[in-house]
Amino acid sequence: MDAGLLDDVFPPAVRLRLEESADIRPPQVVGEFGSPEAVAALAECEVLLTGWGCPHIDTDVLDRAPRLRAVIHSAGTVKTFLTPEAYGRGIAVSSAAAANAVPVAEFTLAAIIMGAKRAFPLAQLFRSRRSHRTAADLDRHHWIGTHGITVGVVGASRTGRRVIQLLRSIDADVLLHDPYVSDAEAELLGATRTDLDTLVATSDVVTLHAPSTPLTHHLLDERRIALMRPGALLINTARGPLVDTEALTAHLVSGRIDAVLDVTDPEPLPADHPMWDLPNVFITPHLAGAQGNEVGRLGALAVDELARYARGVPLNHPVLLEELERIA
Repeated sequence: MDAGLLDDVFPPAVRLRLEESADIRPPQVVGEFGSPEAVAALAECEVLLTGWGCPHIDTDVLDRAPRLRAVIHSAGTVKTFLTPEAYGRGIAVSSAAAANAVPVAEFTLAAIIMGAKRAFPLAQLFRSRRSHRTAADLDRHHWIGTHGITVGVVGASRTGRRVIQLLRSIDADVLLHDPYVSDAEAELLGATRTDLDTLVATSDVVTLHAPSTPLTHHLLDERRIALMRPGALLINTARGPLVDTEALTAHLVSGRIDAVLDVTDPEPLPADHPMWDLPNVFITPHLAGAQGNEVGRLGALAVDELARYARGVPLNHPVLLEELERIA
């Protein structure tokens, strides 16, 4: 992993637990697998504890690690560095994506509440005018507040599921679209499963929590964005390519809908892109995921997984081969 992240991901109390569960070889962080120290460590290591910045674990690396039995990732996706060949060698894989889902879901709930209150455009208006709001400022919005709203969750990912759980704290009806979730599973989560067209057409808030794959590219295209209700709020804390940026821009410029975007396509948007200056668009710099003191939660989960492996019990957060194509 990136050595500069070590103390954030594994703060002292977490590092102590790590050292109680494992012999760490070599004692320093490995930033690449070609050094003599790394080669010697690979020859005897049973578990690779990885993180952001992990170099690619390919056939050559696996060949040099004959005793390797698990890769435990103290971050989100493993798809960027781990070859699927690892599964063929019987190597267990775990990820801290569930820990990263916590701040993303919290950010999303905050965006839903603030967005439903029209806090972002009204704050901008207040700042520019320096006078109190008027009834006309509120009347131009189709609805304001969370009472009785319908929230459409796209994707029953770890984050999507946690968002549904957090939505129990407000008075909202929840719709869910996920082709891999049944009606019964959705009901257990606290949502009503529906098709995507119905979800975008009937939701006051549409929040995206699907992975970026060829199947989800421009999941919200011009046709689906046009189905959204006037005054609806779109939240994207997942991946920019889920949305057709050009199509979305037209609907935002017209003022027909609002958006809170933690990710865009491209990312960042060009400096002269019209979204930057729209009062109904709130753009943040891809910060919904773990930041600052939240990062230690990922390391703690990874160390928990390592301790489970050491005790010979199943991992709590496995990444399965059959799920790779449809997860982030």
